[in-house]
Amino acid sequence: MRWRRGRDLPLSTPVSGTEEANRQFLLYGVLPLWVVPGLADWWMHRRTRIEDTSGVRESAVHALMMTEAGLPVTVGLLAKINPLVLSTMGGAALAHGATALWDVSLATKEREVRPIEQHIHSFLEVLPLTAMAFAACLHPEAVRATLRGGPGPDDWKLLPKDRPLPARYLAALAATISLGVALPYAEEMRRCLRARRARTTS
Repeated sequence: MRWRRGRDLPLSTPVSGTEEANRQFLLYGVLPLWVVPGLADWWMHRRTRIEDTSGVRESAVHALMMTEAGLPVTVGLLAKINPLVLSTMGGAALAHGATALWDVSLATKEREVRPIEQHIHSFLEVLPLTAMAFAACLHPEAVRATLRGGPGPDDWKLLPKDRPLPARYLAALAATISLGVALPYAEEMRRCLRARRARTTS
């Protein structure tokens, strides 16, 4: 496949120390640790019995926010960083922030949102911007092209990376996100739907 053609980019390369540190922290810090506040937020929803309060509506907003966060991450991991990808990351981060505000306003009307849950939200809200900032630092030429309006012929095309990340790393990250985010929030939606059906039939 064209998207996997070429030698994988090694996770350690003889580049400047600052660039290497940024790349390592993005790949092994920001992205996998994103699961931790997401899982903590799911647990807070469970403790406050979301299925008996805001229910399916709030759970659907959570699914929307996961999509807004997951799309730019997936594109950034698989595609060449260019003005299109950076603009996608920026737009998704703004949409995620707006949806997070909607989520909190919805939740506080229906259930108790404790200070610890609001603090967890602060981590989740800033992480999309953090990931975009790291990507921008690692690809200054793409940032310059974006600021110039993307004048290059390939600036607004979705292209595979010249040297893709190792398939083993991508598989491990996908498994981490599936087990730590997708599965818990699917369970949350299932609980909410089941509770709604029970109220409808009672």
